[in-house]
Amino acid sequence: MAEKIKDVDSPRGLARLAWRAPIWFYRLGLGGLLGGRMLLLNHTGRKSGQARQNVLEVVRRDEQADAYIVASGFGEKADWYKNVMAHPEVNIQVGSRRLSARAERLPLEQATAEMLDYNRRHPAALKTLAGILGYKSDGSEADVCYLATVIPILALRVTGEGASHQTGQ
Repeated sequence: MAEKIKDVDSPRGLARLAWRAPIWFYRLGLGGLLGGRMLLLNHTGRKSGQARQNVLEVVRRDEQADAYIVASGFGEKADWYKNVMAHPEVNIQVGSRRLSARAERLPLEQATAEMLDYNRRHPAALKTLAGILGYKSDGSEADVCYLATVIPILALRVTGEGASHQTGQ
C-alpha cells in the first residue's frame, strides 16, 4: 500500500504563485493554449463568498455524462475542494468554452475506477501526484486503490453554456 512519507500543506509564497500561473493564460484569453487537459474552475469561497479561481488538470472527459473528471491534488484540505463542496454550482472554462457545471464527489468505487484508468494512461503523473500529497507509491494497483481513498475525485457535470463571471483568486 502507498506509504505516507511526509505531511504536506498547500503551496505558499512563491510556490503558490507558480501553481497559480496558468490562471493568467485564461485571464489573457489564452486558455485555448492549455487544450482540453486543463480547465479553469470559477467557484465561490465558502467563508468569504468571494469569487475564486483555480486551474485543474482534467483527469478524463466523460462525454456520455457531459462531465469533466478532476482530482484534488492536495486532498480534502485544498481550499478549492472545500469551496466547491460548500458551493457546488461552478463555472468552468475548457479551452475557449465557458460552461456552467455542478461539482460532486464521486463515490469511492467510481473514484477508484477513475484512478486505475488514470494510472494506466499516465503512471508518472500519478506518482508525482502521490508525492505532492506526501505518499510514496510504486504504481501498483493496491497503491492506486489506496490513493483513491485520500485523493478526492470529482465530476464537474455540465449544466449549460455559461459566462465565466468570477475573476477572484
